[in-house]
Amino acid sequence: MAKVLVEEVINHFKLELICGKKGINREILTSDISRPGLEMAGFFTYYPAERVQLLGKTELSFFASLSKKEREDRMNQLCTEKTPAIVISRGLEVPEELIESSEKAGVPVLRSTLKSTRLSSLITNYLETRLAPTTSIHGVLVDVYGVGVLLTGDSGVGKSETALELVKRGHRLVADDSVEIRQAGENELVGNAPELIRHLLEIRGLGIINVMTLFGAGAVRNYKKIALVIHLEFWDPDKVYDRLGLEEERVKLIDTFIPRLVLPVRPGRNLAVIVEVASMNYRLKNMGVNTAQQFSERLNEAIRDR
Repeated sequence: MAKVLVEEVINHFKLELICGKKGINREILTSDISRPGLEMAGFFTYYPAERVQLLGKTELSFFASLSKKEREDRMNQLCTEKTPAIVISRGLEVPEELIESSEKAGVPVLRSTLKSTRLSSLITNYLETRLAPTTSIHGVLVDVYGVGVLLTGDSGVGKSETALELVKRGHRLVADDSVEIRQAGENELVGNAPELIRHLLEIRGLGIINVMTLFGAGAVRNYKKIALVIHLEFWDPDKVYDRLGLEEERVKLIDTFIPRLVLPVRPGRNLAVIVEVASMNYRLKNMGVNTAQQFSERLNEAIRDR
């Protein structure tokens, strides 16, 4: 399971650590942020203790109106063993009761000068990215006409060579050999290269080349949304390949289904050009133009007329 340490959040957003230093290695397991307004009023029945708690001007203003005993009770219930951290927005003063409870429970109390809404949005986006489901697959990811194309296939089938030809034709390389994929949204997958091999491309017989150094910064991208999977395989004369394009195959990556094409590889086929056309055809389908479907309809009409 993916996790983020509180210390990483502190360093990323340059938050001020007020107290509870012994808890900075606590793990954050969810991207949800809680603003405990009802809890300040004493309702802890459904308190989501596993979330980062954000206290803003509204919560602290109400808290200040409570009696001394109520304030102590609220903060003792707010700071639990599960609570990863409590963040104060707007640079507001931290209540003494919170400092005492956080030190006893080991819950880090952090402070930022940002407004509550902005701070909540930034932390949520950061945690969603870090905690998103991820996987790593063998393949090549390229940006072709704005379409993220993931090339897969057996080793030696020509994925890297196809990517090199695409780069020469003005497209951009994202990752070669190993592609790290994360679930960025409900139906959105984003791929990138591991830091060690970023911008590098391996060509058998030539070795490893740096695409950005050879072709310039415009020839690479650090990440790209994956829209289409193209599987390269050696030509099998006994296999029947799709010649019309009516059947759309889909492959599941993490929790998302992506359109998948199978391209047979044999001498004389210009794979880079075919990948370009496949990308343009994908964009055309998204605009509502399905050439294969239109041909099928015209063919059926011709048969009926006869």
